[in-house]
Order: sequence, then structure tokens, then C-alpha cells
Amino acid sequence: MTDTVISSATKEVVIGFNRPFVIIGERINPTGRKILAAEMAAGDFSRVEADARAQIEAGAHMLDVNAGIPLADEPAILARAIQLVQSITDVPLSIDSSIVAALEAGLAVYKGKALVNSVTGEDDRLETVLPLVKKYGAAVVAISNDETGISEDPDVRFLVAKKIVERAMDYGIPASDVVVDPLVMPIGAINQAGVQVMRLVHRLKTELKVNTTCGASNVSFGLPNRHGINAAFLTMAIGSGMTSAITNPLHIETMQAVMGADVMMGHDPDCARWIRKYRDVPAAGAPTEGAGRGRREGGLRRRSTP
Repeated sequence: MTDTVISSATKEVVIGFNRPFVIIGERINPTGRKILAAEMAAGDFSRVEADARAQIEAGAHMLDVNAGIPLADEPAILARAIQLVQSITDVPLSIDSSIVAALEAGLAVYKGKALVNSVTGEDDRLETVLPLVKKYGAAVVAISNDETGISEDPDVRFLVAKKIVERAMDYGIPASDVVVDPLVMPIGAINQAGVQVMRLVHRLKTELKVNTTCGASNVSFGLPNRHGINAAFLTMAIGSGMTSAITNPLHIETMQAVMGADVMMGHDPDCARWIRKYRDVPAAGAPTEGAGRGRREGGLRRRSTP
């Protein structure tokens, strides 16, 4: 099955169908964060560093780096942010911008094989972003919308994704280096948004055989207890074949859902990562769980024979 390899100078992360789900930390993004935007524009990257460290500590496998600040020098800020983050962590990065000059500035300083976030299906966008991806040997997120907008019909979105994958191959970019974003819409506004995504992710896996990602928190926009919705969505998306997501690893519900889904999908052999994360370590001298119980009480119940 398809593997997408992303790397820093010293570490690889592989996104794939038969592998653990990949969490891409979303927090290094000034959109909607006025303080962070002001600090980055002023050359203060202390919060960027803190966000990077916190997300890695929480279990992110990759980090998304965005510097979309209105009226600021986005190419310079993005390049500086990438250099800083790569100086403090070895996890691979997703370079996130809608401005081609900023993507190139980030790619020019990046050490390793980056994930470019993103390209859409408009012809002019494909003609400017895909050569850049090829030039720097990167992988790319393909967002399944085009000049007609975002269709509510998952079959239309599939055709846009197929177009991007085929056009990437024309530029010498293999399908394994295209990670499709099927576009998660708010479930509170579009009642069938979850069903649409699950159906589309399954087709992307079985027909195009490409890996997938998404902005997972979009699904819960406008709803109370968003973390609960996000956790439910990710569990079901993983079951449908989704292989990565850009989300906030600082939310415990999200990380538990992903790790639990890995267990259920057979992507955590012997439940080793789950046990390592959640097993209670008894205090010195304390009795272990089940100590003093009979064999039958502490273990699985067996059906008695007649």
C-alpha cells in the first residue's frame, strides 16, 4: 500500500494505510490568534518556540508552520519560523501558505523533505505550485476544490483530487507524494458532512490509493464540546482510511481517540504504545492490581462446562 515519507534532516515520518495515524500539530498558525500574529510580525518567535515544544511533548509527529499575517512579509517570516522550529526539534514540518513566494522561501531553508500545504485544483495554481514541489523534492497536500468552489457532492471532490494527482504525475511527482485533503465541512451546518468525508476517504484509499489528511477541527465549528465531536470524527475517519490530520495535540480527547483507533485498526501491535502511555505505575511497595485475588476473579471468565 502507499507510503508517504516526510523527513527532517535526521528523522522520517511515514504516512500510510498500515501505519499509525500521523498527527500534524496545528498551533503554529497566527490565523485567529492576534497576539501570536503581532509577535511574529514584530520578530518575536518565543510563542512559536513554546507552541512547537508543547505540541511535540503532547505527541505530535509533525508540525504545521504557517505565517499568514496580513500586510506582513510572509515569505521572510515563514522562512525564519521554519529555521527556528527546525533548530529545536527534529520532527518533519508541513510548510503552510497560500502564497507561492512564501512556500518557496520556506522550502529554500528547509532541511529534509517537507510537506507543502497546499495545492488546489485550479489550473493556474497547479502550474505554479507543482513545479515548486518537484524542484525541492517535497510532498504536497492536495485540497479537493477548484475554481468552482467546494462541492457538497463527494463524487465531485473525488474528481478534483484525481485531477490533482494526475497533474502531479505529469510533473514527475508520484501519487505517493500527494496527500489529499477531502475538505471537512462543519457538521453543525451540513448534517451529512461527516458521511460525505467518510465516503470520500474510502474512495481515495481504494481507488486512487493516496494518503489523506484534513483540518480535523473544522468538523465541530460552532458546536459545544468541540473536542468530543473532533474525537468521534477522527475515530470514524481512521476507520474509513484516513491516515493523518492537522489538529491540536494538546487536546487529550483527540490524542486518546487517535491512539485508541490505532489499537482497533491493528496499528499498535500488542497495544504497546497504549499501555506505555496509560499504564499506571504502582508506587514502591504498593500491591499490584489483582494482587490477592483468585485466578478466576483477576482473569478472563471462562464458561463452565456442564
